[in-house]
Amino acid sequence: MRRVAVYSEGSTMATGSGTQPQHPNRLAHETSPYLLQHADNPVDWYPWGDEALAAAQAADRPILLSIGYSACHWCHVMAHESFEDAATAQLMNTHFINIKVDREERPDLDTIYMTAVQAMTGGGGWPMTVFLTPDGVPFYGGTYFPPEDRYQMPSFSRVLLAVADAYSKRRDELLRARRELTDRQRTATALRLPAGQIMPALLDEAYASLREQFDTEFGGFGNAPKFPQPMTLEFLLRYAHRTGEPAAFAMLSQTLRAMAEGGIYDQLGGGFHRYSVDAQWLVPHFEKMLYDNALLARVYGETYQATGDRFFRRMTEETLDYLVREMRHSDGGFFSTQDADSLPEAGAQHKHEGAFFVWTPAELREVLGADALLVGEYYGVSERGNFEGRNILHVRRPVAELARVTGTPVAEIEATLARSRSRLLAARAARPLPDRDEKILTSWNGMVIRALATAAIACDRDDYRVAAIAAARFTLRELRRADGRLLRSWKDGRAGTTTAFLEDYALLADGLLALYDATFDPAWLAEARTLADTLIEHFWDESIDGFYDTAADQEQLILRPRDTGDNATPCGNSAAADVLLRLATIYDLPHYRAMALRLLGSMASFLARYPTGFGRYLAAAEYALDRSCEVVIVGDPADPATQALIDAARRPFLPARVLVLQPANQAPVIDSPLLIGRAMLDGRPTAYVCEQYTCRLPVTSVEALRAQLKERL
Repeated sequence: MRRVAVYSEGSTMATGSGTQPQHPNRLAHETSPYLLQHADNPVDWYPWGDEALAAAQAADRPILLSIGYSACHWCHVMAHESFEDAATAQLMNTHFINIKVDREERPDLDTIYMTAVQAMTGGGGWPMTVFLTPDGVPFYGGTYFPPEDRYQMPSFSRVLLAVADAYSKRRDELLRARRELTDRQRTATALRLPAGQIMPALLDEAYASLREQFDTEFGGFGNAPKFPQPMTLEFLLRYAHRTGEPAAFAMLSQTLRAMAEGGIYDQLGGGFHRYSVDAQWLVPHFEKMLYDNALLARVYGETYQATGDRFFRRMTEETLDYLVREMRHSDGGFFSTQDADSLPEAGAQHKHEGAFFVWTPAELREVLGADALLVGEYYGVSERGNFEGRNILHVRRPVAELARVTGTPVAEIEATLARSRSRLLAARAARPLPDRDEKILTSWNGMVIRALATAAIACDRDDYRVAAIAAARFTLRELRRADGRLLRSWKDGRAGTTTAFLEDYALLADGLLALYDATFDPAWLAEARTLADTLIEHFWDESIDGFYDTAADQEQLILRPRDTGDNATPCGNSAAADVLLRLATIYDLPHYRAMALRLLGSMASFLARYPTGFGRYLAAAEYALDRSCEVVIVGDPADPATQALIDAARRPFLPARVLVLQPANQAPVIDSPLLIGRAMLDGRPTAYVCEQYTCRLPVTSVEALRAQLKERL
């Protein structure tokens, strides 16, 4: 089940002809860890930019564009097999201008050229290898190419020679069809989709489609490889809450539990791996991504809030504790990824996928002694193993079953497991650590801020609130230019030069809205509104009734990318719709709401047919269709009676709720009609529960507030 490949710990330095560059190459001055991984290749790499494009034009050579990311296993494999090889590098340097791109820094380039590769080949993935004309038009592409003919794929050197020959001898014929493809892409991104309307029946259809795709045996959707799909789960939670449909919640609960008990979840350290190569969540692709864990922690936290089931709380806390412990910069921002591959032991020459995370029975016995037998039964550890003779820990026998089989009390088993997890985690920490991509991305930090802020409320964890504040301050301080515009990435004390994309503005605003909910600091609301105004000014286009991924004044590429579907992360359009709807409620901004509804309506025909590709859109549509609930608390924030009303308003899972705090005896702290005329009743902290700005009688007791909110549950 393993993607078998090993590669050296460092780059293989090679000497050769005059086609080899001086080492390190041009990537040595970049901030991206992925680009820096290739800085000592014998390939004469350029970063994307004017210098590379001008070199291609001057030499009249095609461009070899290689796109990947630092935690990508097959990117490492191809680097070792081809980019570190002197003979292959000589072919590349002789025939091409070679450009390396970190897809996490440049999602715009990744979107454009991935779409082209998928159109040309019917598939896509990373590493992505695309051949371009000097002006950037793609004419051939693929993903991983092996060093020799295998896997029913041609060798990379054969591809290089064939492309160079075709470009030299049949250029006009080769490019004619590809320019037509680019023209079709350009037309598609500028297409105005038919206007539609978001209706409850549409969400019913989306839910029915998910039921058909649901894996009733193992949870999740579809077959192997199986991805967590947190945005789809977010929609299921909201749909179950709004409609009371028990099957929707059953699908959600089964999936969340199956993932948490599978090998896709790090049973010792917390946090989820990227995806499972099988249908039962056992064998993961071992890298850990910040965005997966932020999105999943939020879903588990909201499910705990909706159910009170402490299993979901534990998963929320373990996932966020992992992020805070292992993925946070000392100044508050969060790093991007943790690699899949590591050395199996100190001093080894080759990295192996998953080496850091897997165990043998002998290793368990060495660390745990007599406890190893019970722990091995719980985690499914055997001499045969489930991953190349070693074991991915997963919950094979639940505690209740172990108690029945062994006759050991449940409490004793749980104590043994807790003690053993701590000892195994300490022993694992002594192993060579997987590499960590320490660049900090604006949009991904926005997702973490929302997850931490949500969990601060759901789990009553002030440390999460503090971590969310620190991440927000870091992002706004380090990733915002003097003119107020955001930047995409930061590493080692230096922000990158790439300006931010739509998703950066939308997802950071999304996080700041949640942070206001957790802190009632009006500064976060003001920042979120400023970001929303900026994304409307620079990314909205009336001709398409939607947003482009790049700003109108951003670098002009062969086309202006526009990602309309959710992928592993929410796309900028769906996140923007969600943010605009919530800000519209708080500030009474009808044009925000109208813009969001136009955007959602234009996607209506896709939501029901392809729900797993439009999860955040569906969640935003749930917000738009749910009964609004605006709650205003008026009182002294330091007064325990005020805090009791706040807690009563925060604790229920009400996804369409907006909660605003107005300190007593002050002018309105935000420019919202919700605060007009709001005062304490009889000098006591007071709550107002409203629907579309029409409020019920104010109440001063927790019981009365709960009763008004309960009518909405």
